[in-house]
Amino acid sequence: MSIQVRFFASLRERVGHTRLSIESADIATARDVWQAVSASPLDEEMLVAINKAYASLDKAVSDGDEVAFFPPVTGG
Repeated sequence: MSIQVRFFASLRERVGHTRLSIESADIATARDVWQAVSASPLDEEMLVAINKAYASLDKAVSDGDEVAFFPPVTGG
């Protein structure tokens, strides 16, 4: 399975990349994608989009999908 992965804002600095392409048969969900690309622990408040639509971290991914990670939104 081939997945395109994008990182935004502070996650870009944390991971050290803007985008990556990964190949793995062991990836089933967006959560699995994060674990494949980062040694950092997963923040359950992190936002994820699959093919430009917001999704849960447990949403299934398919070959050719784009998975984007965003830090949690804060404000006041």
